[in-house]
Amino acid sequence: MSRDFNEFKTLIKDKKVGVVGIGVSNIPLIRFLLELGAEVSAFDKRNFEDLSEEVQEFGETVKLYLGEGYLENLKGLDMVFKTPGMRFDNPYLQKAMEEGAVITSEMEEFLKYCQGRIIGVTGSDGKTTTTMLIGEILKKSGYKVYVGGNIGTPLFSKIEEIRAQDMVVLELSSFQLMTMTVSPEIAVVTNLSPNHLDMHKNMTEYIEAKKNIFKYQNESDLLILNEDNEITRSFADEAKGKVEFFSSKKENEDAYYSEGSLYLRYERVVDLEEMKVKGIHNAENMLAAFLAVEDFVTKDVMRELAVEFPGVKHRCQFIREFEGVRYYNDSIASSPTRTLASIKSLGKKVNIILGGYDKQLDFTPLAEVGHPYLKNIILVGDTKNKIKEVFSHLAETSGIHIPMQTAETFDEAVSLLKAVCNEGDIAILSPACASFDMFKNFEVRGDRFIELVNEF
Repeated sequence: MSRDFNEFKTLIKDKKVGVVGIGVSNIPLIRFLLELGAEVSAFDKRNFEDLSEEVQEFGETVKLYLGEGYLENLKGLDMVFKTPGMRFDNPYLQKAMEEGAVITSEMEEFLKYCQGRIIGVTGSDGKTTTTMLIGEILKKSGYKVYVGGNIGTPLFSKIEEIRAQDMVVLELSSFQLMTMTVSPEIAVVTNLSPNHLDMHKNMTEYIEAKKNIFKYQNESDLLILNEDNEITRSFADEAKGKVEFFSSKKENEDAYYSEGSLYLRYERVVDLEEMKVKGIHNAENMLAAFLAVEDFVTKDVMRELAVEFPGVKHRCQFIREFEGVRYYNDSIASSPTRTLASIKSLGKKVNIILGGYDKQLDFTPLAEVGHPYLKNIILVGDTKNKIKEVFSHLAETSGIHIPMQTAETFDEAVSLLKAVCNEGDIAILSPACASFDMFKNFEVRGDRFIELVNEF
């Protein structure tokens, strides 16, 4: 049962509150805290001129601490809202806590007080698509739906308008879950594989963070797990509530894929070939979504949405066909497992751009598992040499040679991609790496790819 938000309003009024990070998602939070009567200080590593005009409009209503050493002023506060990307054991946060500050996050407070029915989705891959699928199916059935968390609009400032009969669908990253002490009543874990090991100390810490999506559930709550993933399957042993499984490999699960069709409780809902989004990984996302909404919608609505859902931008997104070559933007693919899922779904060997920011992931599977799906490789970014090494090793040990070229810039990589393509080919940006070496985020990287492809 969610708590009465009046408790928070009473708690926060006239309190000294810090907000770490003044990005797009935290600006509505700052406004909301001001409306509730808090005395707000905001902290950001950027300088004043680099902040948005919205921040500059705060004027003297918000104390700003900016630039190098900005966290040295994290003192004398009653509560601190940390940005998801900041580790909980940051020494400045720890010191603030020792001095009496409550360390929290927008998402944690939202989960405590939201009155709507909450479905939370996490995983290494597929969580955004699954979140969007759940939201769209519920909307199609006539529910008032709020989609947020790691995507969409920040929701905490809207908490008082969300009613008990409304549906809330949240994509939750490991960073958001890491310090969570409350779980959604319906939790979905799409899959787990090594990811974000630049942020997490090790794989164990990453897995433990993900577990928080169900750790605080009660006996009446629901946990939906991928039966085919060894890690997620093991979560069932720790669940307090009901557990349901989806699978693309085993029949007779609660939801499963078999011989080209998606089933829910042994009833065929839709054929994969009818769906606009292709690939077994999208079948898995759809199955997870079916289980999440099963108590709220009919199978007919599930089927309608499955047939018409176009996919999500930057996720194996078809851009155009040029000179007989089909170009796809899969900039979201920031891990080898995500790239492997995409290239397996396209039905033929692809010409691909690989490389980017180094999250300390193992690229060996790209070569050992991915080579049958690859025609030409263009390497770019911080990890280009690491990826080149695993494919060179493959060639040395097994004689399997895939042509590779290296680019110094992203634009050059796209030019090289175009040059290696012939009529009938598929070309894709699916980097298996994050974007931060060259771009602000994967969306900016994907938008640049779309721009360049459309300029051909």
